[in-house]
Amino acid sequence: MAHSNRTIPNPIGDLMKLLKFLLILLVVYAGIVTVFESLLGYYQPTNDGTLRITTMGNGEPHTRVLARIAFEEKLYVAVNHWPRGWYSQALANPEVTIEMDGQTGKYQAVEITDSDEFAVVDAARPLGIGFIILTGFPPRRILRLDPIST
Repeated sequence: MAHSNRTIPNPIGDLMKLLKFLLILLVVYAGIVTVFESLLGYYQPTNDGTLRITTMGNGEPHTRVLARIAFEEKLYVAVNHWPRGWYSQALANPEVTIEMDGQTGKYQAVEITDSDEFAVVDAARPLGIGFIILTGFPPRRILRLDPIST
């Protein structure tokens, strides 16, 4: 009887190889997102389209650089990343300090819950797919910053 060199298919082994590959891919992706978010948080790049927001958390001021969205003569900021301590602090203590264009002022942070307002502001400053991928697909939230008269 002739001996055959044919291998017997092993569907469970093939499935395990696929799952191992997908797990490695997921870990590498999570690492890329973590590095990107960490570097962005560490360097906090600024330009003409950014502002500094100071929120209060645990009795201490915390300042972050954020992209600003100016729409219909109103000022907005969006949560576009997973690190969002400033957002929680602004919701808990909505009186924030904003620094932009060499001016500093007090503002009331208002969470946008109206779907129509959210949609038009979101469309005014859409996120690119590359940015969404690099930040790990975080859900977007938007705050309106209403000036507080002094």
